[in-house]
Amino acid sequence: MGRRGYVETEQDKLDRIQRLTEAIAEIESYLQFFDDKGKQAEDGCWVVRYQVRQKEKIYWYYKLQADRPIFEQKNGESLSKYQHLGKGGTIAHVDAVMGVLRRTIVNELQSSLVSLKSCVVDIAYDEEHKSR
Repeated sequence: MGRRGYVETEQDKLDRIQRLTEAIAEIESYLQFFDDKGKQAEDGCWVVRYQVRQKEKIYWYYKLQADRPIFEQKNGESLSKYQHLGKGGTIAHVDAVMGVLRRTIVNELQSSLVSLKSCVVDIAYDEEHKSR
C-alpha cells in the first residue's frame, strides 16, 4: 500500500504563511517586552554562589562570572572575569539573575524567530522552484 500523494493548494501555502507571520509577530512582541524590562547580561555570563569561611562562621555571596574578562575593576585600569554582587537578595544580585534570565529568554526567542523566518523563505522558494 502506497502513500497517497498530497497536492498542496495555493490556499494551503497562504494559510501556512499566515500562521508563520502571526507567530513571528508574537515573538517580536515578546522580544520588545523583554527589551523594555531591563538590561540583559552579556553572553557568556552567569551568576555563581560562593562560600567564605571566617573563624567558625560561613557566609554565602554571589558574583557574576564571565567566560572572559569584561568587568571593569575598581582601579579602572584592567578587566576581570568576576563582578561581586554581595549577599543573596541584594539589588545587584537580583538584577544580575534577572539579566541572565532575560538574555537566555531573548536568545531562545531570537533563535525561534530565525527558524520561522526561514520557513517563510522555504515556502516562497518552493513555489519559485516549482514554477521553473
